[in-house]
Amino acid sequence: MNSSELSFPAPAHWIDGQAVPFDGPAIEVVNPATGAVIAAIPDGTAADVDRAVTAATAAFPAWAATDPAERAAVVRRIAAGLKARGEEIAATISAEIGAPISFARMAQAGLPVMATEAIASVAADFPWSEEIANSLIVREPIGVVGAITPWNFPLQQIVTKVVPALLAGNTVVLKPSEVAPLVARIFAEVTAEAGLPAGVLNVVHGTGQVVGEAISAHAGIDMVSFTGSTRAGKRVSAVASETVKRVALELGGKSANIILRDADLKEAVTRGLAGAWSNSGQVCGAYTRMLVPAELHDQVVDLLREAAGEYTVGDPADESTRLGPLASEAQRERVAAYIERGVADGATVVVGGPGRPEGLEAGAYVKPTVFANVDPYSVIAREEIFGPVLAVIPYTDDDHAVRIANSTIYGLNGAVFGETEHALAIAKRMRTGQVDINGPQMNLLAPFGGYKQSGNGREYGRFGLEEFLETKAIQR
Repeated sequence: MNSSELSFPAPAHWIDGQAVPFDGPAIEVVNPATGAVIAAIPDGTAADVDRAVTAATAAFPAWAATDPAERAAVVRRIAAGLKARGEEIAATISAEIGAPISFARMAQAGLPVMATEAIASVAADFPWSEEIANSLIVREPIGVVGAITPWNFPLQQIVTKVVPALLAGNTVVLKPSEVAPLVARIFAEVTAEAGLPAGVLNVVHGTGQVVGEAISAHAGIDMVSFTGSTRAGKRVSAVASETVKRVALELGGKSANIILRDADLKEAVTRGLAGAWSNSGQVCGAYTRMLVPAELHDQVVDLLREAAGEYTVGDPADESTRLGPLASEAQRERVAAYIERGVADGATVVVGGPGRPEGLEAGAYVKPTVFANVDPYSVIAREEIFGPVLAVIPYTDDDHAVRIANSTIYGLNGAVFGETEHALAIAKRMRTGQVDINGPQMNLLAPFGGYKQSGNGREYGRFGLEEFLETKAIQR
């Protein structure tokens, strides 16, 4: 299935188990590869949020009282439903954000299935209750959860919030990104087919300024889980504080990839570039800063130049495309401005640079760019660009590398390449929520979340489930 074969339903929210027709103002959904309008969604209001909260509140007592084993069974059926619609999901997300279809199948559609199965596996051994001395410790659902998700991994981010919230016994009001909202309808349909009761999941479309604000402020919502920019996360936290609701934030990053002197240099560079440019660099945990020993800088640059040649930029419908357009024209303009700033500040362009890729004058395309000899305190080394832009930064010794790695306001992700024990010692000194050593496989049961202004709370596995639970102590 390709995007041209897709047909999208009429604009609608999903409230109390069904699509709710909408005849008011709409938001157009644009294919960033072509600039064509492919669908529309409701431009939702605070009143729409209120209706969704009413449905979620009514559904909460029965769902919270459902045995965790049955809730886990529903989650496993959701995973099966997502897998069955995998090709449709991949084509939809490719059309929404321009993800190359091969990547969309593997990551955008495939990863949410694995993540949902992993979350379900936690339920059986989870300590829903335990005894500590004369106290019975009981873990209970929080209530109604507001989930606000971004556009870069639209289904994966829904899954990492909504699925553990449901498993915990909560009901949910979801606001997907207005840039990539279409896959949320597929998800809602899959949950209904999996046996999720009406009202347990509700979807309200719209902008962050209206619907996101209403969710954050609503007295009937007990928790907000948000993924997005640090700027927007601060706003969510401030608004939510008026009702003292719990807030979980997964925000921006400027992750450092430290290549040590004892690393396999070619392997480190190849994997490091993949970690920087995956999903066209639109990944909060992307390895956007490559820290290299000063005496190896030029050798690393040569290896990067060679590795970059493997990244074909083009039509996301082409199976051979490695990098598609950015998710929107606004995002293209933002990334292009950062590339121009890097040049203006004196960084050396190794590949890419300002302007559009040759032959791709239409669509939200930028040239994948590698900058060398980057000042670690320059704008492109400190601010989240969210595009295929890598900054190569030389360092003198281990202490210098760690100082550079820890010098930004962010602390979401990181990587170290080198001899295992040496790399582990460096990883322990990095002020970040997770560190990858020598390119390991992703662990969907390990916690994911940030230090500093990359947010708080953790997702995945039992850590992600615990985020959506209250803890009660009963003394007897």
